Amino acid sequence: MPRNPKQDANLKKGRDTQFQSGEKAARNGQKGGIASGETKRANKSLASLAKSIAQQPAPDKLKNQIARAGLAIDDEDMTCNAAIVAGVYGKAISGDDRAVDRWETWTNEAAAEDRPCKIPAELIGKAFVDINRQIVPNKDYIFDGGRAGLKSSFISLKIPELVKNNPMMHACIVRKQTNTLKDSVYSQIQWAINELGIAGDFEFKVSPLEITLKKTGQKIYFRGCDDPVKLKSIKPPFGHIGILWVEELDQLAGAAELRSVKQSILRGGVDSYFFASYNPPKSRANWVNQQMLEPNENRVLHHSTYLEAPPEWLGTVFLNDAEHLKEVNPAAYEHEYLGVPNGDGGNVFDNITARTITDDEIERFDRIYQGVDFGWYPDPFAFLRMHYDASAETLYFIDEHRSNKTSNQENAEWIIQNGYNDTFVTCDGAEPKSVADLRACGLHAQGAQKGPGSVEYGMKWLQCRKIIIDPQRTPEAYKEFVNYEYERDKDGNVISGYPDRDDHFISAARYGLERVFRKFGSKA
Repeated sequence: MPRNPKQDANLKKGRDTQFQSGEKAARNGQKGGIASGETKRANKSLASLAKSIAQQPAPDKLKNQIARAGLAIDDEDMTCNAAIVAGVYGKAISGDDRAVDRWETWTNEAAAEDRPCKIPAELIGKAFVDINRQIVPNKDYIFDGGRAGLKSSFISLKIPELVKNNPMMHACIVRKQTNTLKDSVYSQIQWAINELGIAGDFEFKVSPLEITLKKTGQKIYFRGCDDPVKLKSIKPPFGHIGILWVEELDQLAGAAELRSVKQSILRGGVDSYFFASYNPPKSRANWVNQQMLEPNENRVLHHSTYLEAPPEWLGTVFLNDAEHLKEVNPAAYEHEYLGVPNGDGGNVFDNITARTITDDEIERFDRIYQGVDFGWYPDPFAFLRMHYDASAETLYFIDEHRSNKTSNQENAEWIIQNGYNDTFVTCDGAEPKSVADLRACGLHAQGAQKGPGSVEYGMKWLQCRKIIIDPQRTPEAYKEFVNYEYERDKDGNVISGYPDRDDHFISAARYGLERVFRKFGSKA
């Protein structure tokens, strides 16, 4: 069938554009981009102009129209927009269906704006129903408890609610370390805003780390205590910071640092809200456990555990882990899951923070240390992989390997298979043959340089740093460190010196960090 001449012309045009040079295509694309940009700017200009006109005082003719509609409107509200509203109202009461629909939409939107923000009942764990009704300004609300007690979830829901209902208040959320904010409290607040169904009302930024309520410009700031200058330098665009949440309260250095945080942030305004949350440290002698025992009529304490949370929120794995620990180590279960500080003050390490260490955190760890304490049976072979942040004086446990009745070759294979032959492994120097075995398998193994006082030196160094342990990643190391206690005589008095028992991963930590000891010294 012969083709139409117009079809031939279109085909030729298609070929010309389909196979145009890169340079020509770029020029055409640039022209399209310029045209598109000009259109957007024109539309924006028209929208701005329309907004400006709508806000201008109505001319006399339109004012008369509003008056004829029988509407009582203050002079300052007599704008062009008011005339439009009056016109729609007049049509609605005369029976115009489209005008009725428009009027109902406006009134429903206005009612929604006037309605206070409230946390839906289905989002609140039963442990928080009563306290949610009781929260008033100018009191300190302290939430403690065990793992998965939902305290952080509740507070993260409460903060957007308070922001929306207090248009002159801004909020600030604080943790000890700045680098933990994005993956913890910032993500938690994002979750809460999404659950409340108001995500469209907020703008989320990560640089700087803040969340803004679009309608009012109210800010939710995120700050770390490791930079006191940034805490004091927060200057909201209006109003005052009237909402403060300190997450992981126990990580602060003490009551003095807590006072400093509150004084730096909660300045100005008549009313303010203060929240703090934490899992109680094991030792009863810890500053935060002692602080909560002091009478304070302005403080409201609230305790929660996973037992009060809906089981479907926690999942089968979590519940099974809790029951298992309850059976094998009731004291650890009581502390971790019920939030009971059941240590007697004899803990060697009262500087332990148990929390999740994320994969993103581990990817950023750049100072890796590894230690090995040799054993066969009943003493185990103990391997520990760590990161030490010298600037924050914080030690992180990344991974571990524990085995009984396994050869040095088998243990070396596990280390290599996990990709941990990327740096030195410092081992118990009392077993040079075992060190040589690991080296023969391809590991960068070396013996620790033991000497008089080396144990005491290493232990004191560990006691003077913050140690972050994820019980899921390194359960054996966690068990050793939290249960390692000074021995006592028959009268119950603490015996000086470190006990020589149940310290295999503790020893692995000492060996692995030997290079750090020598470089940075001990503050003990």
